[in-house]
Amino acid sequence: MSRSNSHADEPTVISDINLSRGWARLFLAIYDSRRTEISPLTLSLSGFDADGVVPEIADVRDALDRTLKLKKKISVDTVAFTIFPERLWKIARGDRERLFALYSGAFPRYVAMNRSVNGRGLYFERMTHFNEATPSNGNQLEFILSNWKEGVRDTMLQVSIFDPARDHTRQARLVFPCLQHVSFVPTNEGLVANAFYATQYVFDKAYGNYLGLARLGAFMAHEMQLPLVRLNVTVGVAKLDGVRKKDASLEPMIAALRAAVAPSIVPGIGEPVGLAGGVSV
Repeated sequence: MSRSNSHADEPTVISDINLSRGWARLFLAIYDSRRTEISPLTLSLSGFDADGVVPEIADVRDALDRTLKLKKKISVDTVAFTIFPERLWKIARGDRERLFALYSGAFPRYVAMNRSVNGRGLYFERMTHFNEATPSNGNQLEFILSNWKEGVRDTMLQVSIFDPARDHTRQARLVFPCLQHVSFVPTNEGLVANAFYATQYVFDKAYGNYLGLARLGAFMAHEMQLPLVRLNVTVGVAKLDGVRKKDASLEPMIAALRAAVAPSIVPGIGEPVGLAGGVSV
């Protein structure tokens, strides 16, 4: 990232009860501005149902996936899978030990499918196989889930992705990892998940990032026997990377995004969204 593109701005806060609308507000905030990035950003999602599923708007998700495919980018669900393998969790039928075993067995295939992108690892792999010298043989999620009820300190409930031994390099650009850290906070209302990105690519990855983190939060909440009540994502630099603002092929997606944020009362950036803002599923 060039320093000349960054500004020492006040934080931008987007709070919503619908993942699609929250992402649409973020994308349009950059798209409609004279800049190509927001720095820093906090996006906060609530509105999760009893199973930890966050509401979405099908038209937004479909329009984004079509545009990603047109630009030869990976789909929303594929990005989400790198953070939490939802399909394997369904196969495991609620057995987290089986989930971890299924993922461990399949991981070499995931790397082989796209070695140039996946060769440095995947997020769920870092969460569950960080380093064999660390507790639970590097399975940070299992360590948290096995110990959190014992009244240990809150600071134990955190997962590291960035590893200086592997990730402090002099390469001009690394495709992995952008997600640096995840923490979990049990509250009186339920579980809050927090994530930090040094840099996030709003078109290429952000929607899938938020979906994957929501699914990870739902998994952790399920295993901790708590409802998932909020996901907070803090981003050092949120970049409109991978598309040009004047690209005419974006117009169908932009139309879907504007429709999603166009209810009679649309909260502004920095204002929390309540039920008055409307919930679109």
